[in-house]
Amino acid sequence: MPKKLIKKNTISSVPGTRDLQETDYFNYQGLFEKASEIALYYGFNPIELPILEQETLYSAGTKENNKQNEQKLHSFQGEDKTQIILRKEAAPSITRIYVEKNLQTTPQPTMFYHYGSFFYSKFAGDNKTPVENRRFGLDILGTNKSIADATIIKVIMIILNEAGFNDLYIQINSIGDKTSQQLYKKALVSYYTKNISSLCARCKKQLKINPFTLLLCNNFNCQNIKIGAPESLAFLNTPMKAHFREVLEYLDAMNIEYRINNSLIGEFNYYNQTVFQVMENKNTKTPTTTKKTDDKQGKANTQKNTAVLATGGRYDNLAKQLKLKKILPAVGATINIDRIINSPSSKAISSRINKKIKIYFIQLSFEAKQKSLAIIEILRCAHIPIMHSLTKDRLSAQLALAEKLNIPYTIILGQREALDNTVIIRNMSTCAQDTVPVDQLTTYIKNKIK
Repeated sequence: MPKKLIKKNTISSVPGTRDLQETDYFNYQGLFEKASEIALYYGFNPIELPILEQETLYSAGTKENNKQNEQKLHSFQGEDKTQIILRKEAAPSITRIYVEKNLQTTPQPTMFYHYGSFFYSKFAGDNKTPVENRRFGLDILGTNKSIADATIIKVIMIILNEAGFNDLYIQINSIGDKTSQQLYKKALVSYYTKNISSLCARCKKQLKINPFTLLLCNNFNCQNIKIGAPESLAFLNTPMKAHFREVLEYLDAMNIEYRINNSLIGEFNYYNQTVFQVMENKNTKTPTTTKKTDDKQGKANTQKNTAVLATGGRYDNLAKQLKLKKILPAVGATINIDRIINSPSSKAISSRINKKIKIYFIQLSFEAKQKSLAIIEILRCAHIPIMHSLTKDRLSAQLALAEKLNIPYTIILGQREALDNTVIIRNMSTCAQDTVPVDQLTTYIKNKIK
């Protein structure tokens, strides 16, 4: 009788998402633990943001400047007919929490760090695909002091250094407050109108809608026109100039290399004043300086040998865009964790929960299995990491696993040991073994197994 054909498994993950297991999981976990440790030391407190938010929270505050690469919201309708979305950015959620929980009544500033997946949707024809991106973020709310901007940048740089990135610099700019931006916008419209015949079709349309988007266009002609475009720094008022100067002075004092990129405006329209990107020099032979350089070629977007590892800036305008009564000074940044982990420059950071295993626990007989979990709990309470396979019965199968994993010691609990309340500890390389009472097990291990 012919064998039945086995149907191919059609269950799969959602395109744009990624499973993390074993080594991948611990790589991400190790980086998160190190970033959290650094953030806590600098005064940031942990917060976990909900995966879901009301669509109005994002649509009001996160209109993108770069319409060419717009990341659409992935939304669905809730039971009360409100639109619900998978979170896309941290800043709207952080602002909501600050206001909803009345955090303005607590000692200021409020400092948060957070980690998790964020989502946007890409369109290919009529198909909408959610894309997952893991990020680590820092936010300081309730102060407009320039030291807050500098603190965010410094802590982001420290985290990236710990992750193995040593050839870094900051691209930075200031787009000022609302008044400064209005003057800058007017100058951009005037300049690009004079060159409108050379613009691409998209930029001709965007010139009337949002002229800032023209600075982000990748069209060759538009890139060349951008080189002569007005610079936002020329339109800053006195307080905005002072704030930006102070931020740069902090960077100088901390020996952080930076380059002023006059076309950097931030990804979203809620940004104001300081905007920045943390860049990696892929050409490590490039000499490093700690002083300011004007990135004139940045206007033409010719940074071919760099990668953006983190982005950030001030978002004082976001609270008002969310229909709140007044401006809420805030600054934040996020690290693209997926890009960090997958970069050749990245170094693995050991997770505290993934300790080196030196002991494999082996059990033989039903009586031994009955006592196994109690002994494993004794070892856990003593912070002694082990591996085991309680579902296996044969000694040979369990020893084979210990050998395959190159684990140097085994704890063996057989029927006799279960009755005597003892275990056998065996050195896998010498085959020497000792019988140890269970109540002396942790002391023996800590004294004998280094």
